[in-house]
Amino acid sequence: MKKMIKLKINGENKEYQDELTIQQLLQSLNLEPDRVVVELNREILSLQIHDKTKLKSGDTIELVQFVGGG
Repeated sequence: MKKMIKLKINGENKEYQDELTIQQLLQSLNLEPDRVVVELNREILSLQIHDKTKLKSGDTIELVQFVGGG
């Protein structure tokens, strides 16, 4: 049985499986990593560490997505 972790994403409480990385989170939300700024616990993360950064219960994530227009 997988352990669930509780995250706060853009102000909303969510539950996910344990051992979730930032990259996996973005994939589950159908977000393109190169079009999103990720802030984890008030620290902006570089794209290069998304696959290495594991989330833990209680983490707060803010996702800001770039949208093109014209």
